[in-house]
Amino acid sequence: MNHTQRIIAHTIAVMSLATSLSTYAQTTKETHMPNAAMNTTQMSSSINRLIPAGYININTRSIHVDADRATLLRYEREDHRNNGLGGEHFSIVIDDAGQLKGFTHMDIVLMGGTLPTREHAREIALDFLREMTPDLLPRMEIAWIKPHDETIHAMRNGQRESVILTGMKVKARNLADGRWFWVIVGTNEKVMVFERDIVWITFPGRRKTEKWLHDQWLVEQNRKPATATSRLAG
Repeated sequence: MNHTQRIIAHTIAVMSLATSLSTYAQTTKETHMPNAAMNTTQMSSSINRLIPAGYININTRSIHVDADRATLLRYEREDHRNNGLGGEHFSIVIDDAGQLKGFTHMDIVLMGGTLPTREHAREIALDFLREMTPDLLPRMEIAWIKPHDETIHAMRNGQRESVILTGMKVKARNLADGRWFWVIVGTNEKVMVFERDIVWITFPGRRKTEKWLHDQWLVEQNRKPATATSRLAG
């Protein structure tokens, strides 16, 4: 087990222990949903496979997602290429039960190339969901599948420039609770972004769930006055 894998395994083990010692029980949804979650060993192994080669953990912190406790882990390139907020990174959120809430992989290797067709992206997304979050499949309704752009900053020709990474986004709704989730497949035919349990406020029409996987959101939060919970970056 390498250094990165040890960090992930330790983090998930700590979260699982905290969950078992907590005084509150799991919700009815968690308790009665068949095949809703993997055991800790399976989840740890699956998450380890998501972490791209050449990336190392640079930050681990406790957060809240829609008032629920979770952990945010950020990885950046070991060679320090385009590091820092807005640059190349792999970030992942895991809740206190050890369940994957989402991840994003922003790397200039995903720039350009040919997007998968909508049907192929759908197949890749469904395969991913079957392995990582099978509880989303029984009441899944796909809203649309279309190209989606993400922007990062990278050094090109000696200057820091904005770089567009385009993937094929499969956006769906969980009819069991009305929350949204999506899988974005990159030009390498691998999942570059996954988010689940996104609460949307119909009026005034905005996302309620925090954007811990979005660097621009983190930058905006850091511009706000510091509070007792401290700054978000670092």
